[in-house]
Amino acid sequence: MQRAVWAWPWAWPWAWTLALAAIFASPAEALEFRSVSDNAAILYDAPSVKSKKLYVVGRGYPVEVVVTVEGWVKVRDAEGELAWIESKLLTDRRTVMVKVALAQVHESADERSTIVFQAQQSVLLDLVEVAAGGWLRVRHRDGQAGFVKAAQVWGA
Repeated sequence: MQRAVWAWPWAWPWAWTLALAAIFASPAEALEFRSVSDNAAILYDAPSVKSKKLYVVGRGYPVEVVVTVEGWVKVRDAEGELAWIESKLLTDRRTVMVKVALAQVHESADERSTIVFQAQQSVLLDLVEVAAGGWLRVRHRDGQAGFVKAAQVWGA
């Protein structure tokens, strides 16, 4: 009769690697944002065109991707509401929406730099790049560009 030999966990390098990875893994995953590509996109309460229509959003509206399922994407909008949208109506082009009464867009990523323009609440801005220190480089549809604090917009 053979006896089973049990090895201590430290004898399993792969087990320790997995355990350490789980311990030190970041609890927060990066958020994925996309924008609506259609002039008028309907958001539904379930992933089907036969489900209840909730509301309509326009081109450029930023949404946070929650889950993707067979041609549909469950998204969170700027108000925190969850809804479903057909995946074909989303683009990887990134926009952000001003969430404060008046966002200050600066010449550089510095509070002391010149204010290039101001954008009112709900204005959409193209996201050019994420800069250091909580700043975003944005562009208005009229061509003006600059840096805005990420805390002043939604969608990044």
